[in-house]
Amino acid sequence: MSGYCDIAPGHEFHGPYHDSEYGFPTDDEIVLFERLSLEIFQAGLSWLVVLRKRAAFKKAFAGWNPKKVAKFGEKDIERLLGDAAIIRSRAKIEAVIENARRLPALVAAHGSFAAWIAAHHPLPKEEWVKLFRKTFKFMGPEIVGEFLMSVGYLPGAHRADCPTQKRINKLHPPCAE
Repeated sequence: MSGYCDIAPGHEFHGPYHDSEYGFPTDDEIVLFERLSLEIFQAGLSWLVVLRKRAAFKKAFAGWNPKKVAKFGEKDIERLLGDAAIIRSRAKIEAVIENARRLPALVAAHGSFAAWIAAHHPLPKEEWVKLFRKTFKFMGPEIVGEFLMSVGYLPGAHRADCPTQKRINKLHPPCAE
């Protein structure tokens, strides 16, 4: 992702994400669900499109609260499909809702989404992809890889000499283990 370290700093949307979120470890359930969902919406599009629509996504998807999103029904899907402020893909919207519905089983078995991820670490990317495809909907290598990089479980979010990577290293992300 070395190119991101070159273009993101100072950019209105990429800058804040690069400097304070991307690659930083987190166990916040809302953040994890948001990141997974945003990666789904990014599939086939530029990350800038997603970042520009991020606030609208947060509003449309109940603050990314997976318990609330899990309760979304057909009326909510129709509302989301009519919301020009977000990416309106039925397959992606339905995947996000279904993934929210699948989280309680992970939480019951592991205590949290974060603990489920931690319980499977470390895995090579190919195994992570298999696990995510078995567990969630609309999962591919790019979605899984970017999600795991974004939360510190796979390396490669930043160049080794990137100042942000140096800050992340001090947090001892899982990918450094």
